[in-house]
Amino acid sequence: MSPTHMASSPGVLLTASAFQIIPPPAHKETSGREAPSFGPTAEQAMWLVGDTRQDNVVPPQNMRSIAEDAKIQLFVRTPWTSGPPDRAWSRPWGPLFIYGSEKSFRSSLRRRSRGTREQGRVNLQRLLRFTAAVAVQKIGNCLYAREAATSGLPPGFGVAASYLISLPLSYRLLTHSPSPGSIVDSVMAMEVTQILLNAQAIDGAVRKHAEENLKQFQEKNLSSFLLSLAGELATEEKPVESRKLAGLILKNALDAKEQNRKYELVQQWLALDGSVKAQIKIFLLNTLSSPSIDARSTASQVIAKVAGIELPLKQWHELIGTLLSNIHQIPAHSKQATLETLGYICEEVSPDVVDQDNVNKILTAVVQGMNSLETNNEVRLSATRALYNALGFTQANFSNDMERNYIMRVVCEATISPEVKIRQAAFECLVAIASTYYEKLAPYIRDIFNIIAKVVMEDEEPVALQAIEFWSSICDEEIDILEEYGGGFSADSEIPCFYFVKQALPVLVPMLLQTLLKQEEDQDQDEGAWNIAMAGGTCLGLVAQTVGDDIVPLVMPFVEANLTKHDWRQREAATYAFGSILEGPSPEKLAPFVNVALKFMLTSLIKDPNNHVKDTTAWTLGRMFEFLHGSALDISIITPSNCHEIITVLLQSMKDVPNVAEKACGALYFLAQGYEDMGSSVSPLTPYFHDILKTVYDVTCREDAGESRLRTAAYETLNEVVRCSTDETAPMVMQLLPLILNELQQTLDAQKLSFNERDKQNELQGLLCGCLQVIIQKLGSSQATKHAFLDYSDKMMGLFLRVFGSESTTAHEEAMLAIGALVYAAGPGFEKYMPEFYRYLEMGLQNFEDYQVCAITVGVIGDLCRALEDKVSLYCDGIMTHLLKDLSSNLLHRSVKPPIFSCFGDIALAIGEIFEKYLIYTMPMLQSAEELSAHTSGADDDMIEYTNSLRNGILEAYSGIFQGFKGSPKTQLLIPYAPHILQYLDSLYMEKDIDDLVKKAAIGVLGDLADTLGRGAASLFQNSVSGQGFLSDCLASDDSMIKESAEWAKMAILRAISF
Repeated sequence: MSPTHMASSPGVLLTASAFQIIPPPAHKETSGREAPSFGPTAEQAMWLVGDTRQDNVVPPQNMRSIAEDAKIQLFVRTPWTSGPPDRAWSRPWGPLFIYGSEKSFRSSLRRRSRGTREQGRVNLQRLLRFTAAVAVQKIGNCLYAREAATSGLPPGFGVAASYLISLPLSYRLLTHSPSPGSIVDSVMAMEVTQILLNAQAIDGAVRKHAEENLKQFQEKNLSSFLLSLAGELATEEKPVESRKLAGLILKNALDAKEQNRKYELVQQWLALDGSVKAQIKIFLLNTLSSPSIDARSTASQVIAKVAGIELPLKQWHELIGTLLSNIHQIPAHSKQATLETLGYICEEVSPDVVDQDNVNKILTAVVQGMNSLETNNEVRLSATRALYNALGFTQANFSNDMERNYIMRVVCEATISPEVKIRQAAFECLVAIASTYYEKLAPYIRDIFNIIAKVVMEDEEPVALQAIEFWSSICDEEIDILEEYGGGFSADSEIPCFYFVKQALPVLVPMLLQTLLKQEEDQDQDEGAWNIAMAGGTCLGLVAQTVGDDIVPLVMPFVEANLTKHDWRQREAATYAFGSILEGPSPEKLAPFVNVALKFMLTSLIKDPNNHVKDTTAWTLGRMFEFLHGSALDISIITPSNCHEIITVLLQSMKDVPNVAEKACGALYFLAQGYEDMGSSVSPLTPYFHDILKTVYDVTCREDAGESRLRTAAYETLNEVVRCSTDETAPMVMQLLPLILNELQQTLDAQKLSFNERDKQNELQGLLCGCLQVIIQKLGSSQATKHAFLDYSDKMMGLFLRVFGSESTTAHEEAMLAIGALVYAAGPGFEKYMPEFYRYLEMGLQNFEDYQVCAITVGVIGDLCRALEDKVSLYCDGIMTHLLKDLSSNLLHRSVKPPIFSCFGDIALAIGEIFEKYLIYTMPMLQSAEELSAHTSGADDDMIEYTNSLRNGILEAYSGIFQGFKGSPKTQLLIPYAPHILQYLDSLYMEKDIDDLVKKAAIGVLGDLADTLGRGAASLFQNSVSGQGFLSDCLASDDSMIKESAEWAKMAILRAISF
């Protein structure tokens, strides 16, 4: 058998490094005839031990005696022995096979009849179950005698042998000169079932030990580890629990949420030997025909993960063809698994990876599986779910009227299936179609609405929720269209608005109002609650945003009719309906109703006997303050006459049960936010400021503050109240500072906490650091308190540095942000903290896993540059080294890289000509980034947004460098880079998708270049497109900031030319 044949045969190569395929030499027939077909095959062989011509393998006569002791016959063909005594077996390269000894077993295996051969295998397997453990142990002792003399056999080898005999005969081990380490790997591979079961044990110690074993196995021999998992998943005789976990671990070895970890896993997979990957794929595909639904489903997901890696690289191109080749002939459970796999693949890869021919084949299989003629509900469900994932691939099909009609008919038929899960999946497809193919929905919208109206009122909740979600998606689409294009649509508009929501309004709104009466008793206590009433209210709010004033006359009669009803459900539904429509209609349209409702709701918040009603009332008040209160509005619902009552009621409600108190905090948050632009004026909140601070702070200390997000809401409200306060209340904020600092110190001093307690402490540390950041910003900007506030800076800095010792990413982020605020407030005085802080700065720059921390740290470096100016140069060598490494790393999330380029500009501006030594590193890096940001044709919105942020970072770097060198004798060092920079500006001018921020930055660089280089750049402007056309366009801009920058740049260019 050739190595290629071995690699593709059923079975598992359990340890890739320890057990290697030994390629045979060219086959020579010494007997002048073909080798008998009845000779041992890979399926019949249980253990291919080794090549007897290798000097480290036990001589065959010893091996035979060992086998005889174990009642197992060894057939050996070597250069110095003949074949089995009763038959000639020609295999010149001499492998050893463990094989059944009894004649009946041998003869049955040799017969050509498939049935008798299969029975022989069964009989042989039964014999091996009783005898192979002894043989394997003894053979192992001889085979590994040389290694055992120095290292000893690993513990549990007998257990490994027991594991081995439990495998079907298709499993094989191939060995060749194993090392002691590889022996351990082989044992781990053979014990994988028990390890996987132990990893799910109730006993924590057993579970931890198993997890450590798995981790060690993975790190020591990844190929063997993945093969063992794939084999476990593929083996029907294995426990369901071990198979499922094996598949889950295998999937997690291919993908991760964190971008850097995902990249590592992808590279690990691509680096595996091709034969190993091929064997894993065989196991996965074979598992799709398993009777176990868990095994099939897990295999489907793993196949999709592999496809997500390989298909974009033009690898495993035969996968889709293999899956679809016989989908109509295979059993129902295999068909179900195949459809599920196709769906997962469509979820993993982008549409441009799969060619249209394969898309058509996938869609054909999926739609046929969804058809009402399909009798197997599991097949129909998997097909429907697969369509959901495949919709992004079907642009061409949805552009074809006949194909689109057929797809829509099949989906609508599925919405009336007798099976709940199929109906739910079908509505999920309709939701996705509404988002993806809104412009194609017009011929079907009436029928869909009729189906939905019946479902929402009569069907089970999971189905009804998706039916409501359809209209929410339609609202989202029409809101986006109206915001982007306005109301002017012509016949040839690319994406016209069909006003589906407005047309359906008379029937849609009453339907949604009825859903509000389907509340659940405990919905306010469950943070993750989602039911028909909540879905209906959310959809009603989106409808209000879509149609504006038109919704008010349709909703207000329901509100007025139910607001004072005895049944709490009616009162709560009326309040919820009113709160839901407060965003969208004009303040003028709502004002008459709000002014009446405000008084009623303040009373209801205190006196209503039902907590559900009070919860929704507090939420509605928050919506009133968010959308109908603020200096930008001509109409204000808060007056000197009702302000006192509003604040009194909100503060009193903060002492209510947690869910009501949390909503009251939210209402106060928006109330304070409405006064943020008061400036130096006296805020209406000033007379109540002390009481507000005290009450909200007391809420953070409540014993039940951990419920209903109350503590988090209280700190968010406290922060907003402080942020929006005026200078006259700064002394009261100053009194809050030591309280927050003492709380933070208590969390850091706490000892011997349980895991849950530690988790809560870390969360609290993040909230406290966030609060301190706001306090620092407020007190640091007030001259009345700045001096006294800085007396606390030593304590604050010490506590912040201690927070970095926690394991909470959120706490690290908040502590770093607070330090950034302290840097800004302390200015040059922050220099004394740099020797100790610098190592935490380095840690932040190297934190690729929690990339938000890295991004915030980059921002703090900018703050340091502005505060310390040239004194930051003492630390710049290390900082620049880390920043350059960050830019070069594929493990760091891409969103951090544009701020790093901006940071180069901050550093250059701070240290001036000292930046000279970094030019040879930064300029090539900037030029490389320019190439990446040059063109965005065909890119999606996210990519365009990222490219513009990258462009802005590059431009800010250039601007900072030019300004930093201005007036320096070393200015001429920048002249060689000027032509390339102008070419980059010219290329940006030719791009049509640059945003206003990039325009402003680009025209600023143009001016900085002229201002810094003077006549050294004069000749360059003569032929520069950006120096002429770009400048002219920006001078004519409606944006005052762009126009101002352009005017300054024009003067700088004129000075350079005239000079």
